[in-house]
Amino acid sequence: MAVKDIHFFRESSTQNNADLIFKAITIAAAGTILFLMAAMVIELIINSRNSLNTFGIGFLFSGDWDPVHGKFGAAASIFGTLLSTVIAMAIAMPLSLVIALFLVEMAPPFISSIFGTAIELLAAVPSIIYGMWGLFIFAPVMSSYFQPFLSKIGGSLPLFQGPPMGIGVLTAGIILAIMILPFISSVVRDVFKMVPPVLKESAHGMGSTLWEATYKVTMRYGVRGIIGAAFLGLGRAIGETMAVTFVIGNKHSISASLFSPATSIASTLANEFAEASEALYLSALIELGLVLFFITFLIQVAAQLWVKRFRKAMGGDL
Repeated sequence: MAVKDIHFFRESSTQNNADLIFKAITIAAAGTILFLMAAMVIELIINSRNSLNTFGIGFLFSGDWDPVHGKFGAAASIFGTLLSTVIAMAIAMPLSLVIALFLVEMAPPFISSIFGTAIELLAAVPSIIYGMWGLFIFAPVMSSYFQPFLSKIGGSLPLFQGPPMGIGVLTAGIILAIMILPFISSVVRDVFKMVPPVLKESAHGMGSTLWEATYKVTMRYGVRGIIGAAFLGLGRAIGETMAVTFVIGNKHSISASLFSPATSIASTLANEFAEASEALYLSALIELGLVLFFITFLIQVAAQLWVKRFRKAMGGDL
């Protein structure tokens, strides 16, 4: 065997070994994520076993939450979590679409750059700042102006009945909407930027107005990305803790009024975990965490599936 062939063989062996090591490291890193998720689920199940055995499936449908008498149920927390999230999505999603369309379709590049930077800065604001602002600034405005106005125009509806206290599930939903707005609008803006200009130019060339070209071309082309952004915002809102804790009222109750105080799973854990000294009380709180984990997990899985489908449709990465 020639010296040149020996050197080539050694270099190939070294390269193969490096590839095997790199592959093993990447597999171990990916496996660590799965291991951590499985470990979290197992730990939550083990520590909530007392509550699981005591209340069973009825824990999800019971509105009782009485630590003194040892009665616990997740219905009020789940209700507050889902209702505040629905309010947040109903407000944030249309506003995000309008903002993204303005930045991509109508705003000059200079204005678009300024507003785009401002949106990204809003996404970096800590959630506790939103909560403090909501409690000390926004809640008094809700109590003095917004809630009385809603009571006046829709007082016959159960949604707008009750004293205008400022805090409550409606205030929590609006604060959540302000929080997730930068995330959704940033993703949707990037999605709209990926629409091929030739498609919009063709629509305009056929006589379409700006609204027709936007609705029939831009939004339809990026519909999967829009839905993916919605799921990402939903996952952000449903697990929010500090901002919701400040303004939701933290009362274990189910009410048809949006003015009424309520609670969420995350705010219940933040408020009561430190004072849970009894075993059943602590186990019930951990089971609440288990419920929130599965809700968030399902939302994130759905979001990843939508994003994956969108990437395949676009033939590239976001």
